[in-house]
Amino acid sequence: MNASTVSVNGRDYRTPRRPVVVVCIDGSEPEYFERGLVGHTTPAIARFRKEGVYRVARSVVPSFTNPNNLSIVTGASPAVHGISGNYFYDPATGQEVMMNDPKFLRCETLLAGLSRAGGRVAVVTAKDKLRRLLGHGMDGICFSSEKADQTTKGEHGIDRATDLVRMPVPSVYSAELSEYGLAAGLELLERERPDVMYLSLTDYVQHKHAPGDPAATAFYAMLDRYFDAFDRAGAVLGITADHGMNAKSNPDGTPRVVYLRPLLDELLGAGRSRVILPITDPYVVHHGALGSFATIYLDDAPQAKTVAARLASTPGVAEVYDNAAGCARFELPRDRVGDLIVIGDTHTVLGKSREEHDLSLLEEPLRSHGGVSEQTVPFVINRPLDEVYARRLAGAGDLRNFDLFDYVLNGVT
Repeated sequence: MNASTVSVNGRDYRTPRRPVVVVCIDGSEPEYFERGLVGHTTPAIARFRKEGVYRVARSVVPSFTNPNNLSIVTGASPAVHGISGNYFYDPATGQEVMMNDPKFLRCETLLAGLSRAGGRVAVVTAKDKLRRLLGHGMDGICFSSEKADQTTKGEHGIDRATDLVRMPVPSVYSAELSEYGLAAGLELLERERPDVMYLSLTDYVQHKHAPGDPAATAFYAMLDRYFDAFDRAGAVLGITADHGMNAKSNPDGTPRVVYLRPLLDELLGAGRSRVILPITDPYVVHHGALGSFATIYLDDAPQAKTVAARLASTPGVAEVYDNAAGCARFELPRDRVGDLIVIGDTHTVLGKSREEHDLSLLEEPLRSHGGVSEQTVPFVINRPLDEVYARRLAGAGDLRNFDLFDYVLNGVT
């Protein structure tokens, strides 16, 4: 590379002397790893726990895919990078839109910074919704498992990505979508020897299967085999997640939902508020657009205190904040969040109204995320830290998932 360090968003990163691979396991509640260790089905993770780093960290809230992946690759909170959810209300246009367009990104990613310094960088993400954000400003390989059969050298940095993997391109609703990305990443490591590679998986399995379920055990055993392969190929490997996952259902299997629109209409009158669910994305079979974080825009902002008090007293609602307090606590961009932030409790999701969610698409009792209760995630590194970073880790009272690149680039011996 052309530089010994790269500065991005107030952090200095040492350029790697050997390949670095960071994996974000979408929806990985730490208990999945704990079950694998107890059941002896994840020997690579067991080795990393003994020889490297095995901790937990806090993710960004809202604990959704886009804000956390962007925090991991920028080393910064959403207040800095601007991606406040998968979906938001854009006051400039008066439209509700997906936050997939790089125009919403407010800072450079580390991946782009390393590329600018002459580093060889590769990204494989399971779902295509993240690809353009993760690859923004980056010169290198960047494609999704979902659309691996549509890659071009000009747009993705690689022709025929399907040549990398002896698997058909999987369904977006499958465990194989994550395996495809890992297999492609391992082949890229061996063929291209990128300096840094970022792999982002999908939470299809975690939405359907709790820790200890046979399908979850098999999935994590598969992940472990790839982690072992990356380790044995000589890579420095960092593993974290964008969020955890919790059951959000009643005893009869129906989703446990607080519908916000009827409450707001009762308080303010019909049509006097707007509910935004930042979990919203095209993959509604996963979660039915139901998560444990919502933001509310009010036509009558002075009513915010009254509305907040009413919502806070609602069973299933854990916390309610006004814009200033909520954005300060969760480090969110104030202009991309409504007048109120509402957080569901551990086993409750937030919706608009019954009529606005097609729950017939859900195939199992709902498991979802978005709140503070899904903020704890794994923080694993396959190699030991130097003395400085070992001391830092020992004293880290508030380790974040977006500290991972700092540790793997600056702290591994």
